[in-house]
This record gives sequence, structure tokens and C-alpha cells, in this order.
Amino acid sequence: MQLNNYHQLLGIRNLTDSTYILEVERKAMDFEPGQHVLMGRADSIHKREYSIYSGNRDENLELLIKEITDGLVSKNLKKLVPGDELEIEGPLGFFGLEEDAVRQGKKFLFVASGTGIAPFHSMVKSIDGLDYTLLHGVRYTEEAYEKDTYDPDRYMLCTTGDKKGDFHGRVTDYIRQHDFDKDTICYFCGNFNMIREAMDLLSKKGFPSEQLHAEVYF
Repeated sequence: MQLNNYHQLLGIRNLTDSTYILEVERKAMDFEPGQHVLMGRADSIHKREYSIYSGNRDENLELLIKEITDGLVSKNLKKLVPGDELEIEGPLGFFGLEEDAVRQGKKFLFVASGTGIAPFHSMVKSIDGLDYTLLHGVRYTEEAYEKDTYDPDRYMLCTTGDKKGDFHGRVTDYIRQHDFDKDTICYFCGNFNMIREAMDLLSKKGFPSEQLHAEVYF
């Protein structure tokens, strides 16, 4: 349920030089973990889709954003200060976990690149007892955004720019080198090329298409 489109910024949490979290008024917005919003400054016509980062039981709404060098929205959002207003439309989208699968205790594989981890952060915070494995692909270890949120036995940081992560290489390298329970339901979010390759690899490992779900960031 969306009451109106204007939400006050409550705070900004910087995770790296280019990545930050906006905390904004939720204003009773109902959303399912995995959904996204269309957001921009209240004084701008430019908006962009951002996956919801917060859990659906949290008091406020959080969005994980990476500043893009030529981005019209991400650069301007970073200049906001608490008290400024954002225009938000949503929640939108159907990238979520099926209730029956969660209730039955199914296994989930979450595969993310960069800020594509946002919907999975929301899912883990929203759903107690979730049986998941999360593969997060980044260049450097410092981009393991708030990794303490996750069970360390369920979180695998894949780094290509340094060897300080749990696995040196891309998430697709990890998938190529490891086997997964064929009953696992797989979700992908992030770079289009990563998603295409990861889905192809799991298809070749015998996963049917109905167990592969994607949210693409171009």
C-alpha cells in the first residue's frame, strides 16, 4: 500500500566511497521482500528503480545505492541531507519468494553481483529460518555490504580484485566449480552478463527453468 509519493530522508549511511544507504520514512508502505521502488529527488523529474534493502518488519525504508559516474539520479541522491524529500513510487515488481516454497522449508540459492544483493538482504531480514546460500560477487572485499547481516555459514563472498574474500573469482566461477542440491530454488540479481552465465551454468547442471528466477540490473 502506497499512501503518497513523498518521503522524508532520515539519514545516509556510507558503506564505501561510492556506495551508500538511504534511510527514508516508510509511511506504512507494505512491500514483499524482493520488490523495488521508483525513486528520485522530490525536486527532479529523474527517477530510477532501486530494490528495497530493508526488511518488511523494519520501521523505516532503506535503499542500497551505488553512485554512477554519469548517473543523473545516484549522484544527486548522495547530495541530499536529512529532512530533504524524495519522491517514491511503489512498491513494484514480482521478484519474491513463493510462500509455499518458504513454508515447505525449500533451499534457496541467492546469486548477486554488487548492489544486486539488496533484495536478498530484504529477504533474509524479513523471513525467519530461511534455508539459503548467498553468493555475492564484487571486486574488492570492502564491497561486502554489511555482511554481518548474514549467517557466515550461508554467505560466500567472491572477489576478483583481491584475495581477501571467501573465494577468489567470479560467482560464476564458484558455480562452475561446485554442485548444488537439485531441489534448490535459485534467484539472481545484478549484472545482466553474470545472470545469463549463471543461469546457463545451472541449467547445464540440471536445474529446470522454473527453478531459476532473475532480476536484471543493466
